[in-house]
Amino acid sequence: MAGKISGMKCKVYIEEASTGKILAGQRNATLSRSAESIDATSKDTEGFWKEPVAGFKEWSLDCDGAFVQDDAAYNILETKFINSENVNVYIELPSGTKYKGNTTITDFSLEMPYDDLVTYSISLQGSGALTVEEVAPF
Repeated sequence: MAGKISGMKCKVYIEEASTGKILAGQRNATLSRSAESIDATSKDTEGFWKEPVAGFKEWSLDCDGAFVQDDAAYNILETKFINSENVNVYIELPSGTKYKGNTTITDFSLEMPYDDLVTYSISLQGSGALTVEEVAPF
């Protein structure tokens, strides 16, 4: 039986060329996936129950963390945001399974309170498919 895992073992990576750089200071991440619901109900639908079918899908990643000055992954995000370029990201689970895709940076905040850590938050909107790379069992 598969065991439960701690969220602190799931890490967000920013890709540059073919290598991934871990996003330092990352605390929380939420991977959201959804599909449009297309109503396929007709007058001959049995029992008068609606019949939805899945339409276009979309995904996004929201992430926040403690700001780490001179972090390579953060600097990639900063450059991509300023240049209005998409960025490839992936989330890696402890099993090695990866959720990967290309994203558009839609929100990139830096919070600087006088009495706490400097933190960042970022919202990434998926551009195209989200792929899942499963690790082959031994």
